[in-house]
Amino acid sequence: MPDPKRVAAIITEYRHWSHADVIVSKILEGYLHDGKEFPRLRLASLYVDQFPTSDMSRNLARRHNFTIYDTIEGAVTLGRKEVAVDGVLIIGEHGHYPTNERGQLLYPRRRFFEAVTNVFARYRRSVPVFNDKHLAATWTDAKWMYDRARDLHVPFLAGSSVPVTWRRPVLRIDRGAELVEAVQIGYGPFEGYGFHALEGMQCLVERRRGGETGVRAVQCLQGEAMWQAMDRGVFSRELLEAGMAIVPAHAQGDFRKLTAQDRSEAGVFVIEYRDGFKAAVAMLNGWVHEGDGGAFIGAIRQRGNAKPQATLFYLQQPDPFAHFAYLLRAIDSHINTGQAPYPVERTLLTTGILDAIMISKSEKNRRVETPHLDIRYEPTDWPFATDPVPRPIKR
Repeated sequence: MPDPKRVAAIITEYRHWSHADVIVSKILEGYLHDGKEFPRLRLASLYVDQFPTSDMSRNLARRHNFTIYDTIEGAVTLGRKEVAVDGVLIIGEHGHYPTNERGQLLYPRRRFFEAVTNVFARYRRSVPVFNDKHLAATWTDAKWMYDRARDLHVPFLAGSSVPVTWRRPVLRIDRGAELVEAVQIGYGPFEGYGFHALEGMQCLVERRRGGETGVRAVQCLQGEAMWQAMDRGVFSRELLEAGMAIVPAHAQGDFRKLTAQDRSEAGVFVIEYRDGFKAAVAMLNGWVHEGDGGAFIGAIRQRGNAKPQATLFYLQQPDPFAHFAYLLRAIDSHINTGQAPYPVERTLLTTGILDAIMISKSEKNRRVETPHLDIRYEPTDWPFATDPVPRPIKR
């Protein structure tokens, strides 16, 4: 077997159950933290932006013999004058960072990516990069990252674990399917988990005939306006109810009243695709409870099939948070082959949708046209989890 690829991880903070822990610790301890099956990766270095009192990184560095560098350049070069790793993981999630006037949490993902790619440019060598979750809070930063990766020929992968986790019931959509409409269910925090809901929906709807063609406009609806739009047929009540029927846990009572009372986290994202496809994300805070396996649910209608199809994107929790093991399998393939297993354009698009939704939310829920989201791509057939769900463990 070839030696594992050396990777640098650039992270905001490393504490128990942070994204750094549930991703990077699987490189150190195995996919299920049991020392049995490992990715073909070796953690060579770490850059940590913040050290909370619950920090794990220093103890792990001593135990697993990797170096924590004071700079991102040091982590990528291993203190030399070259790009000395085979791949980079950027995990800009968790920690204490400001929010802007639109309520967007300003994690330093662009700052991290810019520092990494500055090293690539200086030493004239690019290696695969993975960026956890959406590319950045704002479209301007996200598009800059995407363009920078293309300019430097950086193999680029991004996104969350939702597209690769288990689906209950199993829902496979053939490429080129005649999809008519989709409704996704999610729950807050509005921005941070709204991205998960969007990416869960996008990994389904991108498989429609013609592939992805981008988004024309979006609107965030809140309060009674959410359900007035449903009554007018802006989005399908039948699809919403098909998804609600498999929500693992929810409050008792009228979902319309319960969600309309939460003006901070509940809302509906209305999404108008450029090819006429209709979609919506219903963030049902006030009615939905996280429950076993989370509550990100996709519901779709295919032409010729009168009955909606719905699936729960099942999140195994707590430890070993095995859905992140399937995300790490995609990262492992990306770094070992230099080819992204699914298009980064999916995450570029969902990042742009979310940014426009936050603009709509902060500007009295106005409709926001998105000519910049003329993003076209074809999906791949990278698999989602189908193995038995592992039992929880205690670390």
